[in-house]
Amino acid sequence: MSKAAYKRVIIKLSGEALSGEKGNGLDEKILDQITDQIKAVKELGVEIGIIVGGGNFWRGRQGKEMDRTTADHMGMLATIINALALQDALERKNVQTRVQTALTITRVAEPYILRKAMSHLNKGRVVIFACGTGNPYFTTDTAAALRAAEIGAEVLLLAKNVDGIYDSDPKTNPNAKKLDKISYSEYMMKGLKAMDMTAITICMENNIHVLSFGLFEDNALMRAVTGETIGTLIS
Repeated sequence: MSKAAYKRVIIKLSGEALSGEKGNGLDEKILDQITDQIKAVKELGVEIGIIVGGGNFWRGRQGKEMDRTTADHMGMLATIINALALQDALERKNVQTRVQTALTITRVAEPYILRKAMSHLNKGRVVIFACGTGNPYFTTDTAAALRAAEIGAEVLLLAKNVDGIYDSDPKTNPNAKKLDKISYSEYMMKGLKAMDMTAITICMENNIHVLSFGLFEDNALMRAVTGETIGTLIS
């Protein structure tokens, strides 16, 4: 049986990853694939926190004429839909899960309380953190870095639709080169966009490694957690 390289991790899932080829909403087959991977990693004894985005329903930047704070709060609410869907899919696989929200919505989830989150993790429950940081002007990448620092995660697993970080956008540049490893400072100097600068700064200051990889590669999450070479490591 494979051995985990990390005791505690944060997994950052984009909202788009949950929508599959549709590009919006939720794809139940994709949810099933993702939660199968999460369950397998949990069975290695890894303590798992998850940050989920909401871009499959709403992105703050969509509201171009809208007040930025309002648009960002709408995005936070979108993340709750994804968090509850993930919770439901995990619990159908007998994985104990708790959703905590940075905005107080106690009818559907717990408010985010660090001590309570730590207690859940120590008991082997998966904790899904919704609503980002609870503040406008911050991305869910920043929320992932912040929660990783707060719970003492060793690595932030940036599970994306792309197989790693490139020196330029591979969608627009066919000659873009994939990077196997890069330092925090190099990442910032090159102005790369895979993760926002606030998030990278938090990870750098708290010595949290970031591993960016393609979620839908074969056994991607398991390979990432067991220390196989996959994606791009920022350290």
